[in-house]
Amino acid sequence: MENKKRTIYVFIILILLAGIAFISNICIGNVEISLSDVLKALFSEEGNEKSRIIITNIRLPRSAMTFLLGGALAVSGFLLQTYFSNPIAGPYILGISSGAKMMVAIVLVVIVGKTGYSSNMMLVLAAFAGALLATGFIIMISKVVRNMATLLAAGIMVGYICSAITDFLIAFADDSDIVNLHSWSQGSFSGANMAGVAYSAVIVGGGFLLVMLLSKSLDAFRLGETYAKSMGINVKVCRILIIMLSSVLSACVTAFAGPISFIGIAVPFLVREVLKSSKPLILIPASFLAGSVFCMSSDLLARQLFAPTEINISAVTSLFGAPIVIIMIIKNSHYRN
Repeated sequence: MENKKRTIYVFIILILLAGIAFISNICIGNVEISLSDVLKALFSEEGNEKSRIIITNIRLPRSAMTFLLGGALAVSGFLLQTYFSNPIAGPYILGISSGAKMMVAIVLVVIVGKTGYSSNMMLVLAAFAGALLATGFIIMISKVVRNMATLLAAGIMVGYICSAITDFLIAFADDSDIVNLHSWSQGSFSGANMAGVAYSAVIVGGGFLLVMLLSKSLDAFRLGETYAKSMGINVKVCRILIIMLSSVLSACVTAFAGPISFIGIAVPFLVREVLKSSKPLILIPASFLAGSVFCMSSDLLARQLFAPTEINISAVTSLFGAPIVIIMIIKNSHYRN
């Protein structure tokens, strides 16, 4: 009963925080807009035309994108932590985000730069291919290397290699491509638009629904392959689905906002600690909401800390996420000792 109450309270708080963060992202900026003006711009023809343009063309798409992609990153991290049975596994640490970044950079320079043709789906597919490439490499290493610390180190090296290739592409790209590539490669929601939001909503929404349907299998999977098999779970299919869904979610984030660090690691850990639960059916939606709150808050800080200059969102997520990861490592080492 106590755990049930805790879960209800946590979800209520997360929903309230998500609503507050979403509204704050729309209202706060270089031009302050009141909540009443926001409501007028969204639901009526009244209000200031300048405010309406800022809200509908810039802040609303950006807020929606940070909500969707922040949640997607957290769920992707949760899936990877379940797959590798390690709380430090995440799309950024394992080099998956860097693989997706590399493929998108290749497409932007080679295809978009030469032909001028670009589409949201093309970027998502490129990011997905890069994410699968990096994930496949990590899985191959995991077949040989059983030590998780060594596997994580290998993932970090994969990330460095992919980042180095991306830097080479940026160095040899045309001047017109460099500005967009550099800003995107550091992680930013500044280019968000409603078309991108629509694509993200379909991909993230579909991915989230499939992850929720997989929650029963995940619950058995986290207790070990032997137990999962005894429950009638097809372990091979479950593994493939976990990797595919994690790659799709992290690839969507990288395609539209670039690589964003630590949300995929820190948020699932915090959610587990707060809820005192290991049930995927509870942790998956809680991780999504918490990831959205973390991402929206970080994006607001990235815009406002040194306004009118905007810093990269990864700088903010690293500032708050890295200490959480350090605490996580210390706690796990004490637990093992």
